[in-house]
Amino acid sequence: MWRELAPLGRDSGSGGYRRYAWTAADAECRAWFRAQAEARGLAHELDRNGNQWAWLGDPLAGDAVVTGSHLDSVPDGGAFDGPLGVVSSFAALDELRSRGARFSRPLAITNFGDEEGARFGLACVGSRLTAGQLTAEQAHELRDGDGVTLPRAMEAAGYDPSTLGPDPERLARIGAFIELHVEQGRALDLSGDPVGIASAIWPHGRWRFDFRGEANHAGTTRLADRRDPMLTYAETVLAARREAELAGALATFGKISVEPNGVNAIPSLVRGWLDSRAADQSALDTVVAGIEAAARACADRAGIELSVVRESFTPVVEFEHALRDELGKILGQRPGGGAPVPVLGTGAGHDAGILSGSIPTAMLFVRNPTGVSHSPAESAAEDDCVAGVLALADVLEGLLCA
Repeated sequence: MWRELAPLGRDSGSGGYRRYAWTAADAECRAWFRAQAEARGLAHELDRNGNQWAWLGDPLAGDAVVTGSHLDSVPDGGAFDGPLGVVSSFAALDELRSRGARFSRPLAITNFGDEEGARFGLACVGSRLTAGQLTAEQAHELRDGDGVTLPRAMEAAGYDPSTLGPDPERLARIGAFIELHVEQGRALDLSGDPVGIASAIWPHGRWRFDFRGEANHAGTTRLADRRDPMLTYAETVLAARREAELAGALATFGKISVEPNGVNAIPSLVRGWLDSRAADQSALDTVVAGIEAAARACADRAGIELSVVRESFTPVVEFEHALRDELGKILGQRPGGGAPVPVLGTGAGHDAGILSGSIPTAMLFVRNPTGVSHSPAESAAEDDCVAGVLALADVLEGLLCA
């Protein structure tokens, strides 16, 4: 499976993946998912929001156990973020069948669409729509960098956007959702464990900072006469690092657009996107407020107009303790289980976090030896991936065969 999926959407220059929602690369990944489902005799289904489902058992029976993740990527992303969870889900089913497991509940494997938000700027679009955290009206307003709306992109890919919206009937039939994911950090590497259980997802959000100055000639305008928004933006980037360090949080300006974007022109507009995350809401509020205050102080001194808009926000997600504890119990009782499986938090958002407000969810992490993610250098050892598959299989067996 890994060898078949690996070349899809891979850029030959960077070596990273560009599997953006509703593009040709996305279509190839979706076709791969459907082929894997049909090869195992699973019923393939596309829901109203473009998410893919592969069912074993009656989807209408209720109390289903669902596993899976996503196949799309960030720009030049790594091979494991998302796909490892989908591949491992199919492999875990293969493992359970080899054991002769007999299921008492329906099982589904899913591929949630547009999890990374690389094209339309909002993460977890597929799961947000399903959970009612994104309305159809809001989804219809999403546009990519070329001005293409989400509905137009879906239509171009052969899908009907008129059905977008909450799907409470589907969620009501799910008893538990388990997402396996490569760890996006080094906690497991430092502890020496191949697999861990997620405790919570840090609160996080994205803010757009618009710095408006005055365009002018780079070769004739005196430094003293300039209203250059790039300088204020640069000071804000440095302030973000300082505020994050003081608050024990994370803050990143990773995306920028400049107008008129000429090498010999002073910009009239610099637009930067802030991503900030922290272990709790208070720390997040502190760091974002500190960054905005520093930005406004710089802007006032330089005669720059500043506007700040929060484009997305996800509060802290505490995965359901009962399900989380059940995973720990199942994995702790395995033959040769030994030490308890570590439980760790994460600053990365996931579909499981979005769905946690509607259904019981839990996550398994697979060790990442470098901690690098959202990069072509993202990696996981084959032995650790196998350990993740076996852990997921054990969890599914414990939930499905009770």
